[in-house]
Amino acid sequence: MDFFLSGVAACGACLFTNPLEVVKTRMQLQGELRAPGTYTRHYRNVFHAFYTIGRVDGLAALQRGLLPALVYQFGFNGLRLGLYGIVESAGYIHTPDGRISPLRTTLAGALAGVLGAIASSPIYMVKTHIQAQSAAEIAVGHQYQHQIFPKESWLVALSAGMTSSFTVALAMTPFDVASTRLYNQPVDAAGQGLLYKGLLDCLAKIIRSEGVLGIYKGLGASYFRIGPHTILSLLFWDQLRQVYTAWAQER
Repeated sequence: MDFFLSGVAACGACLFTNPLEVVKTRMQLQGELRAPGTYTRHYRNVFHAFYTIGRVDGLAALQRGLLPALVYQFGFNGLRLGLYGIVESAGYIHTPDGRISPLRTTLAGALAGVLGAIASSPIYMVKTHIQAQSAAEIAVGHQYQHQIFPKESWLVALSAGMTSSFTVALAMTPFDVASTRLYNQPVDAAGQGLLYKGLLDCLAKIIRSEGVLGIYKGLGASYFRIGPHTILSLLFWDQLRQVYTAWAQER
């Protein structure tokens, strides 16, 4: 039940924060492997991105990729919070004298996040493809016009992105940018990425082509999203657990 309640709580938060995820994805793909000043900046900042997407693609585009985002949130956060809840209930994050151990808490949270990222990696790739889709006028990154590769081996293609998604679970912005690029890059017939060989290669190419600031693209949107999403997820999670506990006690 911990897994289910955690997933539902994360989905509730996603309904409010998915537009920021769309903005973040677009800003992270903008100017891919191009030097600053050599491309048109369709999205100058978070607020301009909201305006531009709404004006060109329509307001509904701000919720693009909502379905896979909900599935991703249910799987990723359901596992992450659910596993952490089990560890907490079992008392593993407490020291022998009953105090909460910062080290054990950090390790439990990191491990739960990594396991959640592994399980939800395929749907994250689909979400990224859909959120990047836009009118040609403001298109950034590779434009997939489908949800899953119809011919190529998508299992091979997503493996590179899985590596960086583990680190994204620890909320490190440069690796979040790399994850978006790895998942969205064009692939060959064998499903191998055509732009990046892996996480470190991706980061190196971004820095070399776009400068150090390139690995911090979408930083504003990331943190505008992380705060509300975390607060809402934990709020909904706590309220759902209280309701379930009260219901279980009445039975």
